[in-house]
Amino acid sequence: MIIGIGVDMVDIERFEGQIARSPRLMERLFTAHERALPLRSLAARYAAKESLIKALGGSDGVRWQEIEVPRLGERNAPQFVITGDTAATLEARGIAHSHLSLSHDGGLALAYTILESA
Repeated sequence: MIIGIGVDMVDIERFEGQIARSPRLMERLFTAHERALPLRSLAARYAAKESLIKALGGSDGVRWQEIEVPRLGERNAPQFVITGDTAATLEARGIAHSHLSLSHDGGLALAYTILESA
């Protein structure tokens, strides 16, 4: 059964400007593994994390550093790796599966998340 659906879109150029003005956002929003990726990939991961929060209905119990979207290669579907308190929050809400789709085109990054119960 679907628990939640979330979508988020990020203007990549605007995102790059925000990171340039506030470099500490990188450490707050992304894991060490993610920070090694190009900015357009980070924009997609930011959208992914926002879409997860929207699918949850809010950010209570969610920590940005505990949500990772690792680079798995072009032939593998993107997925969340969720740890710590954030994983406990999802479990407490009965979420057993997450589905993630990412795309970038025309200067935009888009993420779509579906959360399901067991």
